[in-house]
Amino acid sequence: MNRYCFCLQVRPDRLDEYVDRHRDVWPEMQAALRESGWHNYSLFLRADGLLIGYVESPDLEAAQQAMAATEVNTRWQAEMTSYFSAGRPDETFQLLPEIFHLQGD
Repeated sequence: MNRYCFCLQVRPDRLDEYVDRHRDVWPEMQAALRESGWHNYSLFLRADGLLIGYVESPDLEAAQQAMAATEVNTRWQAEMTSYFSAGRPDETFQLLPEIFHLQGD
C-alpha cells in the first residue's frame, strides 16, 4: 500500500462551514471512496485554512480516476468547490513527497 499526502487551501472565511460539512460525509460518498481504493483517508485543517490530506492506496491515480467516474463524487465536488480558492479540490491538490517514514515493529 502506498502512502500519499497532499495539501490544499480552504478559504479562511468558510472554515467553520467546511468543518461542519465533514462531520457528516454522505455514506454513499464514503462507500465510493472505499470502493475506489482510498484507505485510511484523513484530513487535517490548520486555522489559516491549510488542509493536509493523507490517504493510502495501491495507486492514487487509479483511485482518483475511479472516483471521478462516480455520480456521488460529481455531486460532492460541486458542493465542495466553493470552499476552495483554486477550483475543484479533487483536481487541484498538491502531492507532497514523503521524506521520512518510521517503520512499525
